[in-house]
Amino acid sequence: MAVNLATIESVTKVYGTRTLLDAVSLGVSEGDRIGVVGRNGDGKTTLIRMLAKLEDPDRGRITWSGNLQPAVLTQHDSLDPNATIRHEVIADRADHEWLGDARIRDIIEGLFGGLDLPGFADGLDTVIGPLSGGERRRIALAKLLLGSPDLIILDEPTNHLDVEGINWLAQHLQKRRSALVCVTHDRWFLDQVCTRMWDVQNGAVHEYEGGYSDYVFARAERSRIEAVEEQKRQNLARKELAWLRRGAPARTSKPRYRIEAANALIADVPEPRDKSELMKFANARLGRTVFELEGVTVKAGPKLLLENLTWQLGPGDRIGLLGVNGAGKTSLLRALRDAYASEGDVQPASGIIKVGKTVRLAYLSQEIAELDPETRVLQAVEQVRSRVDLGKGREMSAGQLCEQFGFGKDKQWTPVGDLSGGERRRLQLLRLLMDEPNVLFLDEPTNDLDIETLNQLEDLLDGWPGSMVVISHDRFFIERTTDVVHALLGDKKMRMLPNGVDEYLERRARMASAAASAASAAAAVSAAEGAPAASGLSGGDLRAAKKEMQKLERQIAKLDEKESKLHAQLAEHAADFSKVAELDAQLRAVREEKEELEMGWLELAEQV
Repeated sequence: MAVNLATIESVTKVYGTRTLLDAVSLGVSEGDRIGVVGRNGDGKTTLIRMLAKLEDPDRGRITWSGNLQPAVLTQHDSLDPNATIRHEVIADRADHEWLGDARIRDIIEGLFGGLDLPGFADGLDTVIGPLSGGERRRIALAKLLLGSPDLIILDEPTNHLDVEGINWLAQHLQKRRSALVCVTHDRWFLDQVCTRMWDVQNGAVHEYEGGYSDYVFARAERSRIEAVEEQKRQNLARKELAWLRRGAPARTSKPRYRIEAANALIADVPEPRDKSELMKFANARLGRTVFELEGVTVKAGPKLLLENLTWQLGPGDRIGLLGVNGAGKTSLLRALRDAYASEGDVQPASGIIKVGKTVRLAYLSQEIAELDPETRVLQAVEQVRSRVDLGKGREMSAGQLCEQFGFGKDKQWTPVGDLSGGERRRLQLLRLLMDEPNVLFLDEPTNDLDIETLNQLEDLLDGWPGSMVVISHDRFFIERTTDVVHALLGDKKMRMLPNGVDEYLERRARMASAAASAASAAAAVSAAEGAPAASGLSGGDLRAAKKEMQKLERQIAKLDEKESKLHAQLAEHAADFSKVAELDAQLRAVREEKEELEMGWLELAEQV
């Protein structure tokens, strides 16, 4: 029987006149992996802060068993600004000591992208004080994971991590024996890591078995049986159920909660998006040309990010853009925005960007635009437009759209200056959509949004006819709202990835392995200096192997170009089924040949 670690007994917490938590009783046992969800402001962070005894309840009590000392990641770290990363994370241990510990190496590589901490000027000896909030948060997370607590409490641990970092963290937490309580809006992460859910709503906490998918099933079943939620909320739950069952493959191996009853809810639910209907409407609104890039070079200052890029964003295209930090995702969107704003007069360092004459672009950047703090929410939206056409005969007033985005009638008269960061993000999105754009650029749109708002945004985008490019580390949002994934892998090129995020992670893993092998080979060549290599190769064999590796690299690069051309031809001949079948066969052959060459390269690298 699992040992109880912490108990919340009849806890009540009141802020001002609002009761956040009302007589809540919960428990955390050994081996529990609990995800905490709910709307922004409903008390998720307050709940886990009280669980960690960082905040006292107004009534009730929190008890811990034995000598429990939980490890807590809060939204504000307590790192010493005058200390170095080395001091805070590995406690000034000698290099030979911590490098010999596989667990420490794994955590540092997983969170920082390498043992030399790429992106930090002085590596482990970088002083913490001048670092950004995101960098400090990764340091705090690394410090926490290097411990061995019985209970880990995390508040938004995936913030500021890229897709690879989130994937690593999920795998790492799956392997740990510690109990876990985690607040996050990342639904993919919840599905991978959690086995129970706490849903914080209206002062109460509802418990569900399973990860996020199971929680959605159980919540929809509960709504069906009790029939207490309004029709709009039921429709949203049913639509998300349809996505979870039909959109992406099964996201978890955990047993579903009452699957038969839940499946009955979605038996007649159509696909989340009518793609052909949206494409027709997008063509009518946009014409044939949206953005066309020919031989474009994108720079950030002196740094070359993308070179000789030829690419097209067509009417109705919904593209997810992934890439390593610093590869040029945001810079590419800014280059397109600048060309649009200047009506083509502002062009990149080289190449041409053509902008369609009918394009109406809305660009959601990572920075939140400042508004007059005295302006009311509804006024800020009506400054843009009082009504909005959502396509297919759907029209909404500013007030109705405010309600869909979580601004109820009372909240609509709240001054902008009193809104939280997540609420200001919602308002920024609202103002963009009210301007009736036909092209959307969304750069990290999920930042600071709770799961319910994300569901509503996804539902709204399902019926939105236009072209869209989304940059996000939220894997669920990318898979849910886009049809095609493109990636910037740091080699100054853009690639379409037919298998989406999974293919991106596979490619990044192969690149990391190849880079490690190349580094080992270079070190071996340097050490050999003409003498027989440690691997047993003679100096002549070593040079021959290195030459063969370079030859393979050239062949792989040519196959990459061929693969890109085949993808473009597939898009061009999408309506010609016989041509598509022919091109698909060619594409498979190219991939098989490329995999063989990559394996040959790796074998040579190991020999060297």
